[in-house]
Amino acid sequence: MKTIGIADTTFARYDMARSALSELERTGTGFRTVRRTVPGVKDLPVACKRLLEEEGCDIVIALGMPGPMEKDKMCAHEASTGLIRAQLMTNRHIIEVFVHADEAKDDGELALLADRRAREHAVNAYDLLFRPESLTRRAGTGQRQGFEDEGPVRI
Repeated sequence: MKTIGIADTTFARYDMARSALSELERTGTGFRTVRRTVPGVKDLPVACKRLLEEEGCDIVIALGMPGPMEKDKMCAHEASTGLIRAQLMTNRHIIEVFVHADEAKDDGELALLADRRAREHAVNAYDLLFRPESLTRRAGTGQRQGFEDEGPVRI
């Protein structure tokens, strides 16, 4: 049985893991989930690597909500670099799902964005494991997780 890992943070202002888990339940079967929560985004790379190596996860969804300050953006970049490195070290996907606090105009929009992005990326993780051809069909279609899709450009 395949395993999908979920790594999230206490720093986030919305429980994106709950949304991702709910969406995975709706999306399909044939897998189990393992959730690990860490303090902040810079803790996500090791949590994800441990989920892959020690918990036997086939894929991990890394959920974080960096703050709006320049220091927060730097920490998010460092975390992202660590997640990429963990992917390369384990040869498995880690789907980075960051919602930056300054992407939304107010708390309501931030919660909606966090929920939608977590749900849409949960489907992406499921598709990578069970329906990779569905991602190929969506190639070049301007998909945007959390926001309205952009759509393709034409020649």
